[in-house]
This record gives sequence, C-alpha cells and structure tokens, in this order.
Amino acid sequence: MAHLQTLSKSFPGWVFFCCCCCLPLLLTSSLPLKGASAAHHGCRLKKVIFQQSYIRNRTYTLAKMVHALDKDTDNRLIGQQLYVNIKENNRCYLMKRVVEIVVKDVLLTEVKNQYPYVEEVAQFLASLTSELSRCKFSGSREHIGKNLEQMKNKMEQLGENGKTKAIGELDLLFDYMENACTDAPKNGGTGRK
Repeated sequence: MAHLQTLSKSFPGWVFFCCCCCLPLLLTSSLPLKGASAAHHGCRLKKVIFQQSYIRNRTYTLAKMVHALDKDTDNRLIGQQLYVNIKENNRCYLMKRVVEIVVKDVLLTEVKNQYPYVEEVAQFLASLTSELSRCKFSGSREHIGKNLEQMKNKMEQLGENGKTKAIGELDLLFDYMENACTDAPKNGGTGRK
C-alpha cells in the first residue's frame, strides 16, 4: 500500500505503471480492429490448419478414390456456382454451412463404413466448423440460403450418387474452405475444372 502511495505522488511512477501493466493488456486485447466487422472477425482460420499433410493426404486420397466411382460427370456440388451473388466477406460463412451439410448428410451416414478415412476427415471438417462457430453472415441471407438449397436439392436428385459425388469432391471442399476462411488464400484449387 505504501508503494502505491509513493507511485501516486510521482508522475514517472505512473508512466512506469501504465507502460508495464496497462499497455500489454491493451495490445493483447481480442477486440476487433477499427473498421473490421465483428461478423468477419469470427470467420478466419489459421492457414497452418490446412497445411497438415496428414489430413490433407487423407482428404485428397478419399476424394480421389471415390471420385473414380462417380459416373455423373455433368454435375458439380462444390464449385463457383456456390458463390453466385455471395459477397467475398460471406464466403467463409457459406463454406462453413456447406461443410456442415456434407458432414451431417453424407459423411456421418452409412458411407462412413464403406470407405477408408471417412471418420477422420469428418472429424477434421467438424473441428473446422466448431472453430468457426462465431462466424456469422453479414447482410442478406437470401442468396446464401438459395445457393445452399440448390446444392442440397442437386445432391438429393442424384440419390446415392449424390453422396458419392460429395465425397469425390472433398478435395474441392477442402480447397474452397481454405481459400474462403484463411487470411492468405492460395490461388486456384485442385486443378479440377
């Protein structure tokens, strides 16, 4: 207590106190920067998550294996059509929702026993959506809902091949998620058109 009274009497003591105690607290605060929207703030993942070779290899291997079984070459579930009328700052939210659908409606169904690595990939993707739990859309939800509904409808119309197609496009989903949700998106995709 006596030390605080001495500090209060000397200006240099207060400067020292503020520099050593208050400034570090302000610098490490998790408040968004001025101009950054709170919704966009929760829509970022660390790029290193996608650079884990183990899960990347598992995802790409599973996709390649199942893609070979996909007889429908005319339709695509994961692609640029998902981004029609979607602002760039809402793309991560959209991809989060796509991943939720693929995990719930495809990977955690009976297919998890048909192919290797499905459970590992499903757990990884579910962990991404969990990390993005604070990611919200900004603006109108209309186009996001419409694009998601079109994807789900197309998957349902394709029947069992819809699930096959979704698994065969996991490499695309991985790349789209990385591009939309990391600060330093990579250019291009898997090379598939």
